[in-house]
Amino acid sequence: MEKLSFEDLNLSAEIKKAVADMGFEETSPIQAKAIPVILEGKDVIGQAQTGTGKTAAFGIPILERINPNNKSLQAVVLCPTRELAIQVSEELRKLGTYKRGINILPIYGGQPIDRQIRALKKGIQLIIGTPGRVLDHMNRKTLKMDKVETMVLDEADEMLDMGFREDIETILNTMPENRQTLLFSATMAKEILDLTKKYQKNPEIVKVVQRELTVPNIEQIYYEVKANAKLEVLSRLIDMYNPKLSVVFCNTKRAVDELVSKLQARGYFADALHGDLKQMQRDTVMGKFRKGVIEILVATDVAARGIDVDDIEIVFNYDVPQDTEYYVHRIGRTGRAGRTGKAITFIIGKEIYKLRDIQKYTKTKIIRQPIPLQSDLEEIKTNLFLEKVKNVMKEGKLGKYSRIVEELAEEDDDHTILDVAAALLKMNISDDQSIDDEEFENTGASSGMVRLFINVGRNQGITTKDIVGSIAGETGISGKLIGSIDVYERFSFVEVPKKYAKDILMFMKDNQIKGKRINIEPANVR
Repeated sequence: MEKLSFEDLNLSAEIKKAVADMGFEETSPIQAKAIPVILEGKDVIGQAQTGTGKTAAFGIPILERINPNNKSLQAVVLCPTRELAIQVSEELRKLGTYKRGINILPIYGGQPIDRQIRALKKGIQLIIGTPGRVLDHMNRKTLKMDKVETMVLDEADEMLDMGFREDIETILNTMPENRQTLLFSATMAKEILDLTKKYQKNPEIVKVVQRELTVPNIEQIYYEVKANAKLEVLSRLIDMYNPKLSVVFCNTKRAVDELVSKLQARGYFADALHGDLKQMQRDTVMGKFRKGVIEILVATDVAARGIDVDDIEIVFNYDVPQDTEYYVHRIGRTGRAGRTGKAITFIIGKEIYKLRDIQKYTKTKIIRQPIPLQSDLEEIKTNLFLEKVKNVMKEGKLGKYSRIVEELAEEDDDHTILDVAAALLKMNISDDQSIDDEEFENTGASSGMVRLFINVGRNQGITTKDIVGSIAGETGISGKLIGSIDVYERFSFVEVPKKYAKDILMFMKDNQIKGKRINIEPANVR
C-alpha cells in the first residue's frame, strides 16, 4: 500500500496544521491503514513495531473524536513503561496543539500521585498511563472509567510480558461495553489473541511488515549534541571526513532551507531538495549533485526518494527521523554497489529513546562516539588521509608519480623526498580556520590560555568548583587543564587552554551552571 498525504485523509484543519508543524509530509504505512478505520469507530488489532508511527495512527483519530466541551474522561492509552507513557503523551500534545479544550495527562509511577490527583480534578479527557498507576487511581476513585469511549493497549505484548494481564483486565472490565478498543503489538502471541477475543468486537487487522535492515557495508554511529551545536558538529565532521558526496536529512522543508543557507555561508557546496521545488528544479539540483558540483545535498525524506547515486560516502541524520522506516530509507543511500559508507545521526536529549526504537526495529547496533574536539581535528584528518595513502600504495602503479616526486626533490638541494611528502601532507591536512582566532587574543590570560567571561557569580551561588565541574562535564576536557578562576558577585572569569577555547564556547553556549542559564564569551581587556 502506498503512503498517503495527510491532506488525503478526512482530518480537521487543526490536526493538519499540527502535523505540518511536526514535519510529517505523508503518512507512514500503519497510519495510512489504521487512521481511516479508527475514525469509523471500529476496533483494531495493529501489528507494528515501535517507531513505525503508530502513536499518531491511534492518536490522531482519538483527538478528532474527543468532545472538548465534555470534561469527563473519554480516552485511555495504556503503556508498559513510564518512558513510553511520557513519549506518547508528548507526541499527542503536539498533535493536539490547535485542538482547544482538550486536556491530556500522563500518569505513571515515580511521580507524586497528589500532583496527578489535582490535575485529574480539573477535568482530563485523555490519559496516557501505566497499568499499575491507572489502577491505583481507580482504587482511589480519582479516575472514573464509566464514560470512556476509546481504549488503547499500546505495546500489548510488552505489558503482558511484564505481568500486567490481570491489571489490564481489571481496567477493561470497568469500562463501557460499547467502547472502541484498539490493540497494538509487535507480535501476536496466544495471550494477545485471547485478549482480542475477549475484549474486542469484530476487530479489523492492520499489519505492517517489519523491514529487515541488511547494510553490512554501512558503519552506523551517533553523536549526542546540543541543538545549538549541531551545525558546528556537522561542519567538523564534513571537514574531518571530507566526503566526495554526502546527504544531510532534515525533517522539515524549513529546516532544509535554513541549513543550506548556513552551510553555504560557511563556504560549503550545498543545495536543497524538498517538496516545494518544482520537478525541473529538482532535476537541476540532482544533476549538479551527480556531477559533484554540489557536494552536500540537504533533503527531506519524501524529496529524497528519487536519489539514486552510487558514490554517496556519508548520510547525516541531522534530525532523527519521525518514522523508523525513514531511517532505513535514509542510510540505504550510502554503501551502495559494494562500497562502504557511514550513517551519522545527531541525538538531542530525549531523542535517545527514538534511537533505541530504531535499533530495536532494524535489529542493528548504532555506536555512540564522542564529538571530535577542534584540537583533535588535525590528528583525525591525518590518520584518515594516511589510511587513504596506504590503500593507494597497496594498489601500486606509482611509477609515473614516483619520478615526479624524485625530480621535484632533485631540483632543490635543500629538500629531500621526505620534505616533499611532508609538504603534500600539510597541503591536504592543514586547517585554514586556525583556532588562534583574533577573538582569543588579548583576553588578559597567561601564555597559551584564553580568559573567558561568564555572567554568573556569587549572587547566584556559583563557586569555582561549580565552574570546573560544568566545563569538564559538558566538554569532556579534564578539570586539571582549567586555569585560574575568579568569581565575583555577578560574574566570573575562567582561564582555559587556547586549543580548547572554541570547544568550550560551543558546548557551554546557552548552557547552565547550577541551574542558572549562562552566557560565556572571550573576556575583553579594557
